[in-house]
Amino acid sequence: MSPWGGLGPPDPRRPEGRPGGFTLLEVLAALAVLAVALAAVVAEVGGYARQETRLKERTLAQWVAVDRVTALRLQGAWPAPGVLQGESPMGGRDWPWAVRVSRTQDPDVRRLDVAVYADAGRREVAAALVAYLPRPSGPAEGERP
Repeated sequence: MSPWGGLGPPDPRRPEGRPGGFTLLEVLAALAVLAVALAAVVAEVGGYARQETRLKERTLAQWVAVDRVTALRLQGAWPAPGVLQGESPMGGRDWPWAVRVSRTQDPDVRRLDVAVYADAGRREVAAALVAYLPRPSGPAEGERP
């Protein structure tokens, strides 16, 4: 224990009647630095939240695009060149989509350009996918359909 009753010798720069601690100006400066740092943290957290929402939207839209290609493959029909449009439910909402079917150099293959839109007005594409669909073949000889 110190002979002065505290943690160390008395500060010779401080008058005897003045208590120790921070001045108001020092406290205000520290609060200003803290406020700037907290504002930066809040802005970053908000950015992460927006990014997470956008990634979720793009992921769901990509699933819708893959689902459309899979549905066309499973139908077993040979789509004519043109545009197919519709909506598919995914993740608690309906996603508008369009599939442009076009010919390729190979007469037994169709190109599918799938666009899934983020809004009903079909202004913003949330996901795009290009796939190729082979001409469906019937069952082999001797097999049942």
